[in-house]
Amino acid sequence: MLKLGVIGTGAISHHFIEAAHSSGEYKLVAVYSRKLETAATFASRYQNIQLFNQLEDFFKSSFDVVYIASPNSLHFAQAKVALSAGKHVILEKPAVTQPQEWLDLVQTAEKNHCFIFEAARNYHEEAFTTIKNFLADKQILGADFNYAKYSSKMPDLLAGQTPNVFSDRFAGGALMDLGIYPLYAAVRLFGKAQDATYQAQQLDNSMDLNGDGILLYPDFQIHIKAGKNITSNLPCEIYTTDGTLTLNTIEHIRSAIFTDHKGNDIHLPIQQAPHTMIEEVAAFANMMKEPDQSLYQDWLNDAAHVHHLFYTMRQTAGIRFEAEK
Repeated sequence: MLKLGVIGTGAISHHFIEAAHSSGEYKLVAVYSRKLETAATFASRYQNIQLFNQLEDFFKSSFDVVYIASPNSLHFAQAKVALSAGKHVILEKPAVTQPQEWLDLVQTAEKNHCFIFEAARNYHEEAFTTIKNFLADKQILGADFNYAKYSSKMPDLLAGQTPNVFSDRFAGGALMDLGIYPLYAAVRLFGKAQDATYQAQQLDNSMDLNGDGILLYPDFQIHIKAGKNITSNLPCEIYTTDGTLTLNTIEHIRSAIFTDHKGNDIHLPIQQAPHTMIEEVAAFANMMKEPDQSLYQDWLNDAAHVHHLFYTMRQTAGIRFEAEK
């Protein structure tokens, strides 16, 4: 049983803990927040939890792995301290704001004999293994991947506030928050892209409300849509010379149906997981308990490429975080 510490007291952390406990591989033992009252309120639904408001004391406590779900711009510094303290790290997506930060964390993890994972949950879905195997003998012509969901923080933004998810200080925006799912799906299925572009509807602070991107591969293109001020109900599609594979969504996939040019359907054997995070928490636990260095290196390399794409796309759209200004 892996002893789990948590940084970040939002709803996403409860969701992660629920999956972690359901997997039978983790037990929450410690929570950090800048205010003890906040940590206590968060931990009230769990039992025997140590509470901390000092990071140094938190990382000296007895746990194996920390899940970090603080605002995006804080991830790098907190993960660096955690790894230096000998803790395995699970960073909620997006793990970092700069490609070099990811490389730095990977080196720090290796130096301290720790694992580092990015919690981009769809990357670890078994559905993508099924889909990739199905596409193995087919010629890809392109794809349309999207994830656009109206944010619960839009009313605050419209009222003149700047929630973290739309803040340049905290490295927000639609691409960082939701565009990561299409990016990881593309890299998981098709490997590294040669180049990428992105155009967006942006706030005065340059954070994107929604946008459209293109990933360039040698023989095809992947179209990416991300949005937080709009909702898309469109499915995702992968185009081949034999027909089109339609996915009901790009994460927590429920169905994948291939329709050939004659109109015949093939339903891929997709089994939707009972919890959106259960597959990733199980994958992380298995890697920590029974390391597979070749597979782990694939995870690290794919994450590095995703963050390279993030940076390239942000530059083409003129998205700048506060620390970069």
